[in-house]
Amino acid sequence: MNGSTAVSDFPQNKHNLLKFRRKSRPMIRVFGYFVSRNSLIHGLTDFAVLWGAFLFGVLIRFRWKIPTDSSYLDILAMGGVFATVMSLSLMSMGLYRQGTHDRGQAFFIRLTVAYAIGTAALSFVMFLLPSMTIGRGVLALALLSSFFAIILLRVIIARMLSGRLGKRRVLVIGAGTDAQRIANLIDTTGGFDFSILGFLPLPRGKRCVPTSKLVSPRGSLLELAIAEEADEIVIAADNDYRDLPVDDLLDCKLSGFPVFDQVTFFEKEIALIKTDILHPSWLFVSQDGFRIGVTGYYGKRLLDLFLSSVILILATPVLALITIASLIASKGRDPIFYHQTRVGEGNKPFHIVKFRTMRVDAEADGRPRWASRGDSRVTRLGKILRRSRLDELPQLVNVLKGDMSLVGPRPERPEFAQELSEVIPCYAQRHRVKPGLTGWAQLLYPYGSNVEDAKRKLEYDLYYVKHASIIFDIIILIQTVEVVLLGKGAR
Repeated sequence: MNGSTAVSDFPQNKHNLLKFRRKSRPMIRVFGYFVSRNSLIHGLTDFAVLWGAFLFGVLIRFRWKIPTDSSYLDILAMGGVFATVMSLSLMSMGLYRQGTHDRGQAFFIRLTVAYAIGTAALSFVMFLLPSMTIGRGVLALALLSSFFAIILLRVIIARMLSGRLGKRRVLVIGAGTDAQRIANLIDTTGGFDFSILGFLPLPRGKRCVPTSKLVSPRGSLLELAIAEEADEIVIAADNDYRDLPVDDLLDCKLSGFPVFDQVTFFEKEIALIKTDILHPSWLFVSQDGFRIGVTGYYGKRLLDLFLSSVILILATPVLALITIASLIASKGRDPIFYHQTRVGEGNKPFHIVKFRTMRVDAEADGRPRWASRGDSRVTRLGKILRRSRLDELPQLVNVLKGDMSLVGPRPERPEFAQELSEVIPCYAQRHRVKPGLTGWAQLLYPYGSNVEDAKRKLEYDLYYVKHASIIFDIIILIQTVEVVLLGKGAR
């Protein structure tokens, strides 16, 4: 099969087979959640290139000599600062998320914007730390050389990782509806660092996967996994486990092949928790996540207080300009701020405050409505504020008060929360944490305007609730730059 070693080349004796130990290549876990191996490779190589480009810039600028007023440690330290700031800028534009490793026009635009952000951030760092000042000649050489080096490196790595050695090889048990979801994921999304070896149908299970993708072993499941050099096995049995080869799966697991259920597979591959295949028991038998310690809780609160205070102070001129623009646009007739009840942590209602972006009579009949694309109720100034997310700035007051956090599921109106809780299983679980200004769902899913959108966003919200931590919050905050600059999800 697929040009791999034949099953018959392996010992048929089960005792000999069980001596086999597979050296698997699982996804890497960082701070409790899965990270794509390819993303980690891109991140580490980019950091090395950026640091090397800075050292290259110093040597070229000073004719292959170290400046007399600096030591080797000073140069290395400045190179580390340069590489760190630029790496965070690349992260802020989503260049380390799975699916954004491509070399197309979108990648070039993201990279260019990231470099603009990085240059501005470096200027700010040098203003705060005069001792770390980098000469304009060195900075220009480092930025220019690293920009083209990263593009070249992406091309090289993409070719290296596109082959068999670059992808984990996954064998799926089942060929029904659940298995079809995995097949559709590969067909419609792509950009993953795994490939599907095939789908092994169960004796009495449905067959929704094309015949060309099915496999039929001549021996045991362990022999098939060895022959196909599988890296992991995924169970997609449509919640019918009667025909699962339990003994064979145990043999595989004891022989070093990781075995995952389908919910965990989607969790680690696309960073969400699939609600349409989720059994309620999974939420409490899952071995990790769904807990925030005292340190994490108070650490998150301190981060909220510090960052929201800093942002409010820095944004004071912007807040003043928006206030003046609102007064001019409405000729002083309409309120500048908009207050609305939302559902917070523990289903506790609170009043959210935003800049007004809709007409005062947007819901004159008293019936709540979803915002939609091209909503006619949005004012001309409101369109600008929504696209730039500046209408959200007053919510920093809610963060300071403790009603919200900087990061968390977006707070929903009570009317919608009640409706969604009745039709979407586990919807109320998103209220286990404080709602946020930004969140995992805001990064990875467009603006929601109906029940189906709410269901899809819940899958990302549940992932956040499970893996919530200070580090995860910081990663989300950094990547929110992309949402603001590119206007993702704005309505």
